[in-house]
Amino acid sequence: MTEQTPPRLSGTNLERAADHNQRVTLHAIRLGKSLTRVDLARITGLTGPAIANITRRLLQEGMIEEAGQRRGGRGQPPTKLVVRRDACYSIGVNIDRDHITIVLVDFSAEILARKSIEIDFALPDDVRDLFRGSVRALLKSAKVDPAKLVGIGVARPDDLGRVALPGRPAAYAAWDGIDMATLFEKPLSLPVFVENDAAAAATGEMQLGLGQNYSSFFYILVSSGLGGGFVADGAYVRGAHGRSGELGFMTTGAGAGAGTAAAGGRETVQTLVSLSGLAAHLSGSAFAIGDVLHQAAWSPAVERCLDEWVERAARTLCTPLDAINCLINPAVILIGGRLPSRLVEKVADRVNAMIRDATDAPQIAPVRRAALSEDAPAVGAAILPFSHFLLPKAGALWKDSAPAD
Repeated sequence: MTEQTPPRLSGTNLERAADHNQRVTLHAIRLGKSLTRVDLARITGLTGPAIANITRRLLQEGMIEEAGQRRGGRGQPPTKLVVRRDACYSIGVNIDRDHITIVLVDFSAEILARKSIEIDFALPDDVRDLFRGSVRALLKSAKVDPAKLVGIGVARPDDLGRVALPGRPAAYAAWDGIDMATLFEKPLSLPVFVENDAAAAATGEMQLGLGQNYSSFFYILVSSGLGGGFVADGAYVRGAHGRSGELGFMTTGAGAGAGTAAAGGRETVQTLVSLSGLAAHLSGSAFAIGDVLHQAAWSPAVERCLDEWVERAARTLCTPLDAINCLINPAVILIGGRLPSRLVEKVADRVNAMIRDATDAPQIAPVRRAALSEDAPAVGAAILPFSHFLLPKAGALWKDSAPAD
């Protein structure tokens, strides 16, 4: 058995602490939308003079601005501070087995421009061509100066070219070992940050969605496959090898899914609970996934077919969610991804009803629809450059380099 290096705990220097405090303050303003300096001192635990110095620097750097005064108290009303949406921008890309999505976001993570195409098993050249052919038009439509871009974030499933899903062509193995940054090196010269799609979606939900109300939650991403991510105490938990939350690969009881996994003929959760699984279920009744996605209304026949899938999907999810409740005790379980909101809510309602009778867990987290839209992985990816350059990092005050001689 390989020995793991124990964590090394050490102090920090003043420069590192100052950078961390500025990141924390900026992040607090970003999440709080509109805060006074008194609010910031209370939230961050920093002193009034420290907050005054930090906010002065942030104002000078153009990261925040003053936005009126808060009324209602005695004396001079305190000035409110907000982030400047136009302080900087980022690009987020979501690559999946059934689509490519590119978003341009401002510092508040609002989508300013978007390009998305439905394409089955897009190859690296397809992604490269779409990005190079779209990015300048996106910037022009949003009137964004390319010089204010801080980076490109990319969200994609792990083992993109390896996982066996229905219809995967042999050529899709081209994704194995691909250097993702090379796909985005032109026409812009920007740093590229790559993340698992479920982790990116969970990060986006943590910073912009219901994660602001729950410090610990489990996120389920329903895409072409099925992924998951765990946030504990406001930090994403990766696991020893960066593969935590792999809900889709968990096996389920016989008969719960719509087929068998490649390994050993065992059914996995994502066999049914995924867009691929939904498409397979619909095809059994001569319907297509296009009859469900992006449709304002469903025919009665499609509705009945969907209700059958919801029932099976909810039953399939009960066992893995029981394990999640028992093992990590999240405050809430959030479902996001490309499923229509109505369908997500139906699944959540059925799981909530079923799991109460299917578990002896001492605590059962409610299952809810995630707040962010189907673009959650792309938006989460766009946040990656902001997080790297401007926002607080987990363990930022711990040194991870070798100790000095």
